Amino acid sequence: MLLTITTTHRPASDLGFLLHKHPGRAQVFAVAGGVAHVFYPRADEDVCTVALLLEVDPVALVRRGRAGGLAQYVNDRPYAAGSLVAVAMGAVFRTALNGRCDARPELVGQVIPLRVEVPAVGTPDAGLPAALFGPLGWAVEATPVPLDPEVPAWGDSRYVDLVLTAELRLADALRQLYVLLPVLDGSKHYWVDRQEVDKLLRAGAGWLAGHPERELVTRRYLGRGGGFVPSALERLAEADDVPEEALDNALDEPVDVPLPPAVQRREAVLAVLRSAGARRVVDLGCGEGALLRALVEDPLFTEVLGVDVSSKALRTAERRLHLDRLSDRARGRISVRQSSLTYADEGLAGYDAAVLMEVVEHVEEDRLPVVEHNVFGVARPGTVVVTTPNVEYNALFESLRPNAFRHADHRFEWTRARFRAWADAVGRRYGYTAAHLPVGPEDPALGSPTQLAVFTRRQES
Repeated sequence: MLLTITTTHRPASDLGFLLHKHPGRAQVFAVAGGVAHVFYPRADEDVCTVALLLEVDPVALVRRGRAGGLAQYVNDRPYAAGSLVAVAMGAVFRTALNGRCDARPELVGQVIPLRVEVPAVGTPDAGLPAALFGPLGWAVEATPVPLDPEVPAWGDSRYVDLVLTAELRLADALRQLYVLLPVLDGSKHYWVDRQEVDKLLRAGAGWLAGHPERELVTRRYLGRGGGFVPSALERLAEADDVPEEALDNALDEPVDVPLPPAVQRREAVLAVLRSAGARRVVDLGCGEGALLRALVEDPLFTEVLGVDVSSKALRTAERRLHLDRLSDRARGRISVRQSSLTYADEGLAGYDAAVLMEVVEHVEEDRLPVVEHNVFGVARPGTVVVTTPNVEYNALFESLRPNAFRHADHRFEWTRARFRAWADAVGRRYGYTAAHLPVGPEDPALGSPTQLAVFTRRQES
């Protein structure tokens, strides 16, 4: 099984520093299932290619009871990329996976051009590689491998020749490969236990929570450990910090991951609500209940209502909130209901505060006036909190393609000036004053990743 990584970053030989593997030496490592060879077919100022060649012993796998569903002496494990190559990457490129480069620490944060080639990857669908790697900024070529080139009538096999190109930090690229190669293959060579959830979240920190196919990735990664999928998805949806326990076979050093944007937004919204003295709060577009849970956990908020158009999301929110286990008193503080922001709902009137956290960008711009009327004119709470992405900051997201939105369902993403103009205009029409706050680390030129507006209703004469 062969995997190569090539860069044209100058000097390209910096790749050796990042991987902690000298380009002038071929190295051999004993890994689970066989032997891994690391060598450099080319290493000069212009181009540097590192190769990971994994020699798998399928007989040894069977005898050690690690073949899983492939418990035969003849199988595709020596030839097709999957969990075995991910484990090998974790063993031989461990330091690079953890984002460390002791000799040249300044290299770790650099975005460099990368080309990854894997001649044989098993996949149930030739379009799956693009669905998994494309949203992360990779250009994907997945060429089906024919069953027999000399007999075209036999058609294609379940394997593709995979070529990925992107400009990323090497550590980010390795973590994505570490998770997604086994996901493509869909079969683990070892038993999946609860530690696999931690491993997934550690390797997926910073990119998996926002991936449009995160549920598919989670289910296929955990494979036979399907019972762990709900908890993994819940933790991803929350974007909580991943536990610091060592990963099995890889990433056994702590990874320095900043507080996830979802957590930053939630904390910023909670701080605004507390400062406004809100007690009765409605979360408009509550989704699967991330903010609802934080509101219920704070006794300051005496009544919490979650509203969403999706009945499926509301059922998930109810499960995550464990409403059936709450005391009668606690249960009386929280409720959810199905409703749409595009319909006037007088049942939403009378609350101290309403929150639209990452909601408006999912609405077609020509429908926003209807939403504005229903929130600021009909519901008319004392305080309205709105957060939305700052499109200017997208230039700093290394895995985001130029002009791409952060989520496939976004209808728009506004600049700071455009958001401020919208908020000020809404305030004038409905009798609110709008204040603007940054959320997350601020870039001097591009601002913060999330922009937040606090609307305070003016006293009516």
